[in-house]
Amino acid sequence: MVTRADIGVIGGSGFYSLLDDATEVEVTTPYGPPSDVITVGRIGSRSVAFLPRHGRDHRFSPHRIPYRANLWALRSLGVRQVLAPSAVGSLRPEVGPGTLVVPDQFVDRTSGRVQTYYDTDGVVHVSFADPYCPTGRAAAVSTAQTSQWDLVDGGTLVVIEGPRFSTRAESRWFTANGWTVVGMTGFPEAVLARELALCYTSLSLVTDHDAGVEAGEGVTHEEVLAFFGTNIARMRSLVTDVVTALPEERTCACGSVLDGLKLPFDLPR
Repeated sequence: MVTRADIGVIGGSGFYSLLDDATEVEVTTPYGPPSDVITVGRIGSRSVAFLPRHGRDHRFSPHRIPYRANLWALRSLGVRQVLAPSAVGSLRPEVGPGTLVVPDQFVDRTSGRVQTYYDTDGVVHVSFADPYCPTGRAAAVSTAQTSQWDLVDGGTLVVIEGPRFSTRAESRWFTANGWTVVGMTGFPEAVLARELALCYTSLSLVTDHDAGVEAGEGVTHEEVLAFFGTNIARMRSLVTDVVTALPEERTCACGSVLDGLKLPFDLPR
């Protein structure tokens, strides 16, 4: 029975399971329960913890997801590397549905979400110029190229508050700023991962063109889920392959980002 893991996968909309032979593990955190019971198992020689971001019944809207509990729970199980597949809308005509974007930057356009663990008892400033793990990104890009995905290596994910989709004016503004895709869950997830010294890699699957890019009535939630559902087998295969491609020993700066900082509490080991 596997109850510890070194790799975590946080599944997005339509991605509610990953491991076929797994143990369910309930984890308590100082921030309440995570989105759902975590399943822990193996992919090859790697121990993996899977958590559906919205819950298996998709009960959590993007702005209500217990992000702090989710990341804390994964670290409590031993996780140090996180893969985060999600559905996104494209802000560029040439980046169509079915494209995998592995962003290297994001822009926060949310409002009111708690974005730190260090909000009491002292000040902790964490370096965040490059929000995603370079090693995880390299593994994801290489794996996707081998699997012949339509791929965008790099780019900016703009994260909106939700649960509504963008207006056409907002979407055109995002495009004018040079941003690549738009989603609702990449923040504060990436920030919290960095504050726990975790590696974090976003795997953003384009399900539609955003409202300002394409004429029509605009995308619906049902259409997003339907498109993601038709690609779920391929996405699961990609995640599995990226898991096996991740190095067992971390050499990136993610694990040492808290070195020399005085933390107000001990992190889970």
